[in-house]
Amino acid sequence: MPRGEEGTAIRLRPPRNTLNERTVGWWRVQLLLTAAVPVVPLVVLGTLIEPARLWLLLPAALLGAAGGAAAVLLPLWWFRTHRWEVTEDAVYVRTGFFWQEWRIAPMSRIQTVDTVRGPLEQLFRLATVTVTTASAKGAVRIEGLDHEVAADLAQRLTRITRDTPGDAT
Repeated sequence: MPRGEEGTAIRLRPPRNTLNERTVGWWRVQLLLTAAVPVVPLVVLGTLIEPARLWLLLPAALLGAAGGAAAVLLPLWWFRTHRWEVTEDAVYVRTGFFWQEWRIAPMSRIQTVDTVRGPLEQLFRLATVTVTTASAKGAVRIEGLDHEVAADLAQRLTRITRDTPGDAT
């Protein structure tokens, strides 16, 4: 079990913070764009190739309906399960529904803190904070934060990790 700076065990517990509400819209746009990748060419080809119209438009309609349903339902579901929290001892992140992943990054193990804002995130005024540790599992990511909250969080994490002695274990 990870240890805090006083040697006390950091226990796995549900993080307190939810993501920004705009994350639902951001996830929906991502899912709709993903669904559009196969649907648009099928519709174009189905429109242009008359003998194959049914065989191209039917899968386009099915994929479009599945993509639309996923874009409506999944982001709401994900929003209810994704949580994060930062304390003086660690960064806590919980993601997933069926396969829940709980991650703790002790402050003494944090190597870098990055803030990323992709084009869609910028459109929704969101950002992702990535906390890199020495873990083989990889970085801890907190997606769906308001861009100002993400900037403040990155500054706070930088300050806390600077003031936290390294872990010798």
